[in-house]
Amino acid sequence: MTPTLHQNSTIQLHLKMPHSIPEANSAENDEVPIVAEAMETDEMQTDVEVNKPNDSNITPAEETTAEDAISEQLKDTKVAEAKPEVKLEDLFADDDSDDEFASSNIKETKVSSSPPEVPSSPVNIGTLSRATDTDVMRAFYQRLFPWRSLFQWLNHSPTPSTDFGHREFAFTLQNDAYLRYQAFPTADLLRKDVLRLMPSRFEIGPVYNTNPRDRKTLRKASSFKPLAKELCFDIDLTDYDDIRTCCDKANICIKCWQFITMAIKVIDIALRDDFGFKHILWVYSGRRGAHAWVCDKKARQMNDQKRRAVAGYLEVIKGGAQGGKRVDVKRPLHPHVARSLDILKSHFQSDILEDQDPWETDVKFARLLELLPDRSLNEALRKKWSSAPGRASSAKWADIDALAKSGASKNLDSKALLEAKQDILLEYTYPRLDIEVSKHLNHLLKSPFVVHPGTGRVCVPINPKRLGDFDPLDVPTVMELLDEINEWTAPEGDDGGKAVQDWEKTRLKPYMEHFRSFVAVLMRDEAGVKVKRERDDIDAMQF
Repeated sequence: MTPTLHQNSTIQLHLKMPHSIPEANSAENDEVPIVAEAMETDEMQTDVEVNKPNDSNITPAEETTAEDAISEQLKDTKVAEAKPEVKLEDLFADDDSDDEFASSNIKETKVSSSPPEVPSSPVNIGTLSRATDTDVMRAFYQRLFPWRSLFQWLNHSPTPSTDFGHREFAFTLQNDAYLRYQAFPTADLLRKDVLRLMPSRFEIGPVYNTNPRDRKTLRKASSFKPLAKELCFDIDLTDYDDIRTCCDKANICIKCWQFITMAIKVIDIALRDDFGFKHILWVYSGRRGAHAWVCDKKARQMNDQKRRAVAGYLEVIKGGAQGGKRVDVKRPLHPHVARSLDILKSHFQSDILEDQDPWETDVKFARLLELLPDRSLNEALRKKWSSAPGRASSAKWADIDALAKSGASKNLDSKALLEAKQDILLEYTYPRLDIEVSKHLNHLLKSPFVVHPGTGRVCVPINPKRLGDFDPLDVPTVMELLDEINEWTAPEGDDGGKAVQDWEKTRLKPYMEHFRSFVAVLMRDEAGVKVKRERDDIDAMQF
């Protein structure tokens, strides 16, 4: 039985998996934070979380530390706000409704806690500024961050609703304090609070059954429940450290980025063809990975059980790097695995055998021999490779078939050898997912378009139709973008009719256009579903 396809409106859990689904007995990957007492700042109820490993008790001293962290952050922000060159009225030129925020909108809604804003002419942040400096982040949030598009993406409509208003946001402040359960009725209020607090980044959580700020007013804590969130997937290159040879840890290059390219191809087509999802947003994590946000309504409304089923369906690589065989799929191959194998074959020769050369040394080719089923063939290969140190992995891969055909093993099972080679190909190419991110409705994930504090790169969307054109090392940093605003000049013959938005002056433009197009299609489809439901209700009322 193959997975339920897109013709069905709901996802069936009784899928025949291409492999067994692991038991959900592993702990969350995220560190469990210590939550300090909530406190109020400028009418905002704030939960402050301070990561303290191996400590589950909150002492008064720790509570004070958390409060001091917020106070210090707000104090630093207010000092930065007092700079004389900042003029609110100069920030945005009046423009049409496509712009993120026109100056007329700013004047209509004033929040006393919102900081002044930098002018829209050249950005002056100083020559020694770093990507995480407050001035840099303020300029980025004011000039480049797509607040309106983010709102429409999460709200699924231009009209404010609980899809956005009951959505949790979490802020990581410059002093590493972590604020949970923030919520905002409009994009403008979210923007104002971000400008007030200057977080180094923020994360997006689920939509709750009540406003997250009001959760403590409920009689029972258990009454506060998540209702919906995008189905998310996280792919990180550190999970490939046992097979990538060009880089390790946080380092990446275009060679090992091909692991992410392969993963996106496999996961994207499976989500679309096997589950019928249409609205899948891929986002660069800012350093060494990619995130997928499945935004279809039926995906957002899935409970944890259904999320685990989808994640288990896509999981093929099992166990740790130090374990034995990590791929053990059943035969005949499940259609998803067979399709993935076809996709990955084209990458194996160039991206794995040539670029990674994973079995160059004796220690490394020993791993390859462990995965082959015939002892006599293995010994013949070991002897051949040991006598030719440094033999390329592509040549060693060809040696397997050559020696098998030469009769190196009298009892060779050719079918078992073929299946072993397929499993090896999958082990070195198939996506390695952080399954915990996908299994839970209440998991938080970094927002698109925030700045990675370690690299300064913007977490831009990735167009799955143009994966070959995406280079993570070419993704603009926040400093580069601000420089591009300063260096921009209007093209000759420009009559100055329509104001050019700052993002249009930078390399952020194609990423913004992709995101805006994605959001427009999502809202159109959501509106169509709503209209159809209303028509069905009217028809049902007619006798």
